[in-house]
Amino acid sequence: MSLHTDRIRMLNDELRNHLLGGGAVITAGIAELGSDAVERLVRTIAVYDDFCHANDPHEEHDAGVFQFEGINVMFKIDYYDKSLNFHSPNPADPSVTERIITIMRADEY
Repeated sequence: MSLHTDRIRMLNDELRNHLLGGGAVITAGIAELGSDAVERLVRTIAVYDDFCHANDPHEEHDAGVFQFEGINVMFKIDYYDKSLNFHSPNPADPSVTERIITIMRADEY
């Protein structure tokens, strides 16, 4: 694992754990659960630690799938340039990267 990967993982964990260093989007299916459920879901994602080679092959902690109150839920962190128009030129550098975590029902993917 490289320092580049370590830095990306740390920045992704900051966003996932504390919603710091990027933005968050929820899909309509998640919004339909209601604000109390969304709050519990965000807390669940913050403590998610089921990363392994099968679901995190690049060791960036950028995606996860799990059961939440009987629903298959996914989260995915994407790396954009600061204009949010293109991929980031360097996901390890927050000065040129905007991280966005998307939370969705698996059936919405």
